[in-house]
Amino acid sequence: MEVKLMGYRVLILVLVLLSNQIWAGPAIQSWTTEKGARVLFVSAPELPMLDLRVVFDGGSAREAIPGAAALTSALLEEGAGDWDADEIARRLDSVGAKMSVDSQRDMAWLTVRTLTEKRALTVTLDTVAQVLGAPSFDPVAFERNRKAMLVSLNHDEQSPGTVAQKTFMHTLFGDHPYASQVEGTQESLERITREDVIAHYKKFYVAKNAVIAIVGAVEQPEAARLAELVTAGLQSGERAPELPPVSDLQTSRTLNLPFPSSQSHILMGQPGMHRGDPDYFVLYVGNHILGGSGLVSQLSEEVREKRGLSYSVYSYFSPMRRNGPFLIGAQTQNAKAGEALEVIRQTLARFIEQGPSEAELTAAKQNITGGFPLRIASNSKILEYIAMLGFYDLPLDYLDTFVDKVNSVTGEQIRDAFKRRIKPDQLLTVVVGNEQQAN
Repeated sequence: MEVKLMGYRVLILVLVLLSNQIWAGPAIQSWTTEKGARVLFVSAPELPMLDLRVVFDGGSAREAIPGAAALTSALLEEGAGDWDADEIARRLDSVGAKMSVDSQRDMAWLTVRTLTEKRALTVTLDTVAQVLGAPSFDPVAFERNRKAMLVSLNHDEQSPGTVAQKTFMHTLFGDHPYASQVEGTQESLERITREDVIAHYKKFYVAKNAVIAIVGAVEQPEAARLAELVTAGLQSGERAPELPPVSDLQTSRTLNLPFPSSQSHILMGQPGMHRGDPDYFVLYVGNHILGGSGLVSQLSEEVREKRGLSYSVYSYFSPMRRNGPFLIGAQTQNAKAGEALEVIRQTLARFIEQGPSEAELTAAKQNITGGFPLRIASNSKILEYIAMLGFYDLPLDYLDTFVDKVNSVTGEQIRDAFKRRIKPDQLLTVVVGNEQQAN
């Protein structure tokens, strides 16, 4: 029996040591290219692969006309130099590489994955350099993408959830650049021109406005060469100016939008926090308990389990360069919308006043830290993290200290932060459905 007990103790010790090793973040190296782009690099020699992401501070918050950022990003793949979209795709397919582009409010980015075999790496990175440095913005491709975005907008109008989301974000941010619709609007896409896209590209797709994240089986000197290569065609330019602060809501407001649907979509919230916010970890852990942990959250317990008002109810903070939204969302039967709203408001007010129990806090910490290794378990996930660290100027030891910062959060800190930051009398509520009963 003593031998078996000793074996268990040894096993526990080994697991603790292993978990500490897992929680240690990857070693991140950082430098600046000759033209001024910031680079973050993680060596990952286990597989002969390389993942690279180039991020520009050129999302919809920067555009002069709604839709310009999305169109600029989409058109990168449609032609560069003498290559059309088919030739770009052929070059990448010939070496098994994958490339994608996208944009959101804060940023626009290009991501590529390739083998590190010499020919594959050369063809892929040469293609990326051409796509970033010499996009053609082909007029035919511009018109095709513009029309596709208009069709997508018409489709969005048929989705009550999308209508709710767009209405919430546009109303929440008012005259702030974050209010600009990522997908553009019917009016803006009718009048946008190819010259608008080119102007957006020239202003924001410059080296000093870029962050390059690299993860893969190369050494630092090779990573440095690749970073110089992919930015060779970019102008040095200047970093985008600081965005204005997001204003807090001064009063509560409720928008009821009739929609021919059997269920009502509810969104409630206010400006929340930004990346690097001093309250980030406290609010993050607190929200996990309130509504971020799925079926075991307080909102789910009160709205779904006890009363059966909604199959799904959730809450989250979406931190951006400036304060992004704090949002609570749910779907419910039209006739139950008023009751669901009241329960959500009561649950939020109680959480702000009382905070979590010790049992809830312990469970939340275990859930967050227990799942942390999976969040950095692949090169692509590491790439996303280090691109985010570079873009938002977060500390390079962010992943190393993540678990400790989560574990250091106390219930009193959560109560204090939620009382200071979340104001129940300053909430925007959007309800999209038929025959609304909400107040």
